[in-house]
Amino acid sequence: MVTFEDVKNNEDVRELIKNAQKQLDVLGYTEHSARHVSLVAERAAYILETLGYDEHRIELAKIAGYMHDIGNSVNRVDHAHTGAILSYNILKNMGMDISDITEIMMAIGNHDESTGTAVSDISAALILADKSDAHRSRVSKKDRGIFDKHDEVNFAVTHSELKIDLEERKVILNLKIDTNICPVIDYFEIFMDRTKMSKRAAKYLGLWFELVINDTNLL
Repeated sequence: MVTFEDVKNNEDVRELIKNAQKQLDVLGYTEHSARHVSLVAERAAYILETLGYDEHRIELAKIAGYMHDIGNSVNRVDHAHTGAILSYNILKNMGMDISDITEIMMAIGNHDESTGTAVSDISAALILADKSDAHRSRVSKKDRGIFDKHDEVNFAVTHSELKIDLEERKVILNLKIDTNICPVIDYFEIFMDRTKMSKRAAKYLGLWFELVINDTNLL
């Protein structure tokens, strides 16, 4: 079986992640490099592990999380679909079973809020993990004078934590936002579509999505 470590150490995957970030830096996007994809892989695995899924599903979720943004190496537009196709070729060459490749392709191809939705447990975990990563460490620009609204909102987030409450059957995204940098309403202006997508993904897993900002329950 192809493992998460195999994928993480694959030279093609490494280069695609590196060059995806290179292109996004030029376009002025927030960070989508090894830091982001590693965090998404770990959070996706945490979600399924906490919900009691088997090790195989958890491993596939980690792989999908790590590979989900490689399509940015081609173009930001339709990067989810491009990434799914790229993942197919890489994983096939690595000898992964086609049924597992398909699961990963579906998750990657459906992780973007403009074209996708939760279609499987792995897909739902990937969405929740990806959309929860708002944090100032994602801002690549050093000069605040050239920040756009995405930069301002991410820079204002000083703490981001995703937790599952099994007893209450809910997944909680807990954020701390520095309101001296931007008001909380700006978060919703930028992330409303992602928040809606997260709610649908949580529902697929039989959970309620709860958003807590500065100790206030907003959803």
